[in-house]
Amino acid sequence: MTGSGNGPLTGVRVVELAGIGPGPFAAMLLADLGADVVRIDRPGGPGLAVDPAYDLTNRNKRSVLIDLKAEDGPPRVLDLVERADILVEGYRPGVAERLGVGPGECLARNPKLVYGRMTGWGQDGPLAARAGHDIAYIAVTGTLGMIGRPDEGPTVPANLVGDYAGGSLYLVVGVLAALQHARTTGEGQVVDAAIVDGAAHLTTMIHGMLAAGGWQDRRGANLLDGGCPFYGTYQTSDGEYMAVGSLEQRFYDEFIRLMGLDAVAPARKDMARWDELRTAITERFRTRTREEWTAVFEGSDACVAPVLSLREAPAHPHLAARATFVEHGGLTQPAPAPRFSATPGSVRRPPALPGADTAEVARDWGVPELAAAQNAAAGNTAAGNTAAGNTTAENTAAANAVAEHAEPTEENHR
Repeated sequence: MTGSGNGPLTGVRVVELAGIGPGPFAAMLLADLGADVVRIDRPGGPGLAVDPAYDLTNRNKRSVLIDLKAEDGPPRVLDLVERADILVEGYRPGVAERLGVGPGECLARNPKLVYGRMTGWGQDGPLAARAGHDIAYIAVTGTLGMIGRPDEGPTVPANLVGDYAGGSLYLVVGVLAALQHARTTGEGQVVDAAIVDGAAHLTTMIHGMLAAGGWQDRRGANLLDGGCPFYGTYQTSDGEYMAVGSLEQRFYDEFIRLMGLDAVAPARKDMARWDELRTAITERFRTRTREEWTAVFEGSDACVAPVLSLREAPAHPHLAARATFVEHGGLTQPAPAPRFSATPGSVRRPPALPGADTAEVARDWGVPELAAAQNAAAGNTAAGNTAAGNTTAENTAAANAVAEHAEPTEENHR
């Protein structure tokens, strides 16, 4: 899935106003699916000191430099908007409007445009104007409080549940649904994707179970949150872990048999003896290494798997056979997902360096004024990068300098 296959969104044009977190990830998903994503980078960078050459959320994109606070900045963005199908921005509410690239200006220029807005709190409500990050958004939705051991504080699930699951994925679903509507009716619209909304939506099944009395409103006490002894993780003799998900009776029976616990394991449904069962499983897992237990459960339906690290995961036999991870430009990275039989996606381009593709985008999108609109310093850097093919050490050094001197601004604190 490297270098071949353009994806089902081939021909869809996306303008991304550079930000941090879920907005860039959502735009990467669109790019992985074949969309032509042009990222509008600001002089000075997006606000995080990340070497752009390693920012995989900017793969399959192209970058131009536009200073939205300069007089000619907004008109250049609107020139691109006029030719785009989707716009993605992750500013605080009202910032895009103040910069002159809000929904009013963009939809006036292109009535079919889908204007995707990615924020944590949403476009309205008491907290809409307040800064925030993933952990706060999942905290107030009840999502964070579900995760972790009952005798400890909530476990922080990186920024996967809020930023990417509750944020990026919902934005992508939203803009693609709105794109279908726009192509059917000619009517564009604004998509308000708030992480609090998406994170809350992810708990729909749990709320149903809660209402039915099948879920306790406390962590570590339920079937799917580690409260169940046959759905959780256990340490092995070498300090590694195995994950157990033997929920159904037949899977549980096979798990108990392979663990060699037939004689001592209490009945699966006897919740009064779950602590006893957990102790027996814990003690047995500590008798062998993770590798040895992996071999025990190989080929079984016990629903047990080794807990691998990020560096170990690409070498797992199943993931390797499916090419779940690919290498492009010397970087090992997750392959585009999901997969399509007729229009597969692929990793076609390395992470876009800020401003490196200005001339190319100006040509392909029919906006010749774009390259000329760069400020002198940024324009010279972008022109040098483009002429050299984005491969020289000077290009990387220039991109690093942009990132290292960036400071957070109101625009990218969602």
